[in-house]
Amino acid sequence: MTQSDMKALTIRLGDEIFALEAERVREILEPVPTTLVPNAPEFAAHLINFRGRVVPLTDLRVVFNMPRPPADHDTRVVVMELEIDGEPTVLGVLADKVSDVTDIEGKYIEDAPKVGMRWPAELVKAIGKRDGGFIIIPDLGRIFQSQGARTAPNAASEERLA
Repeated sequence: MTQSDMKALTIRLGDEIFALEAERVREILEPVPTTLVPNAPEFAAHLINFRGRVVPLTDLRVVFNMPRPPADHDTRVVVMELEIDGEPTVLGVLADKVSDVTDIEGKYIEDAPKVGMRWPAELVKAIGKRDGGFIIIPDLGRIFQSQGARTAPNAASEERLA
């Protein structure tokens, strides 16, 4: 399938590079205080205060079953606005490191292979190629829907003033 060009914010999770749609990024934050939400899904177990709003903080490393080292001086929170179940939703995505904003031409983006991947193929939208390496383009819509991003603690926190 032919892919469209993508302007991407690349982030590092562990040893892998992921691409997030740059136009959905609202802001990049240094680590901020978090509040643990009892019984929330592990990948969205914390809330942050983003400009007076309570926003779920998600960790894609949980979804992709990756090691989760403690935060360090490179750790960032990428605040994004996604459409989940047809509604705009603001959430934070934890990144081990934010790399850069780049253009990935459609000719360098391929569908994710159905076999041979260490991650669930249904959660990877595509694979981009750059400088001899690969960039994972996660299917954030599917990830947040499949992981229960709109479960009670998160749905209740959307866009609500803190």
